[in-house]
Amino acid sequence: MSEKNPELESTVDPTESELKSWLVNYVGTKESPENGEVTVANIINVMAEEFPEFLMALAEENWIRGYHQALNDVEEGERLAAEQKQEQLNQVSATITE
Repeated sequence: MSEKNPELESTVDPTESELKSWLVNYVGTKESPENGEVTVANIINVMAEEFPEFLMALAEENWIRGYHQALNDVEEGERLAAEQKQEQLNQVSATITE
C-alpha cells in the first residue's frame, strides 16, 4: 500500500480558526516552506517531532476504529453470504418438489 494521501499536500487555511492560525504560523516558522504555504504534511512533521504522543494516540485510535469496522464488515459479509446460500437452497428445494 504505497499510495500517498493527497490531503497531505493540501495547504492549510489559517483564517478558518484561531488554532489553525496559530498552528500555521508556528509550523511556518519551524519548517520555512519555500513557497510560504504550510501543508498538512508540514504540520504532521512538526507534530511528530515535538508532540509524538499526540500523533500516536490519534493513530492508535484510528487503527482500533478501522479494526472494529473490518470485523463488522466481515460479520455482515458472512450474514449476507448465509442468506444468499439459504435462498439458493430454498430455490433448489422448490425446484425438486415441483
